[in-house]
Amino acid sequence: MDRELIGKYTTRDSRFLIFDETLIHYREEGNKDAPTLLLLHGAFSSLHTYNGWVKELKKDFHIIRVDLPGFGLTGPNARGNHDMLMYKRCVGTILNRLGIEKCHIAGSSLGGWVSWEFAADYPERVDKLVLLGSAGFIDERNIPLPFKMARTPFLSRVARYAIKRNILEQFVKQVYYNQQKVSEALIDRYYELFTREGNPGVFFKMANSKFENNTHKLKSINAPTLLMWGRHDKWIPVENAYRFERRIYNSEVLIYEKCGHLPMEEIPRQSANDARAFLLGKSKEEEVTRAKSRTALV
Repeated sequence: MDRELIGKYTTRDSRFLIFDETLIHYREEGNKDAPTLLLLHGAFSSLHTYNGWVKELKKDFHIIRVDLPGFGLTGPNARGNHDMLMYKRCVGTILNRLGIEKCHIAGSSLGGWVSWEFAADYPERVDKLVLLGSAGFIDERNIPLPFKMARTPFLSRVARYAIKRNILEQFVKQVYYNQQKVSEALIDRYYELFTREGNPGVFFKMANSKFENNTHKLKSINAPTLLMWGRHDKWIPVENAYRFERRIYNSEVLIYEKCGHLPMEEIPRQSANDARAFLLGKSKEEEVTRAKSRTALV
């Protein structure tokens, strides 16, 4: 691993553990006596996408955030496997190693997909779920620009070895509504971590893989779920928020005006406050149960 990247993108809260012969970078922060909140990032991203949330939520939660295999400082899975099963096993292994039986999970984009599949397969391990611009509905008509590029034979062969900073800059600007928030430092972070040795190859491999459509599992999720979406999400259309809502029984939708694909980055304080209220408050189902109990006592 590049020592310069380690020095620049780790903190005193950074930790490493081994999964599938791969060194997983994660951070453990916040209040260890509070409920645990696991944060999962999306494609092209890293655990740094939640910097704003950690600042806002560290007093109320024991926060674990992870560089998933193929991204950030973690880099590619040593066994060369980057399918959904591997990502779910990775999440389970991290929770086991840290002695966490059950927690809240928040996931963005690809991380949202991993989150809801994990919640569907292991309901006993997920308390509440927050999905931010989550992937999972496979729609060939709405493919983000980076994925379209990666599927173009000539471009994919060239780009995996010659990713330029200006290309990454365009991708970052696509996921933000407010272009003034796209700073040089932000672009540098995305570029340097995306081009970490091995990471570009993982992305191009994933973009050209056929993921199984498991959205039929959504009906089996029993964790109360908050669906956060930017009205101006150019990567995953806002209509998908309502597709998730129709399939997840105990769910609610929160749409942010003048926001793109990454509410936790673009409007960290507002989205973090909404997440806190949802995670620490009562779910709709719990409120109905309490109301019925009060009625029965009258």
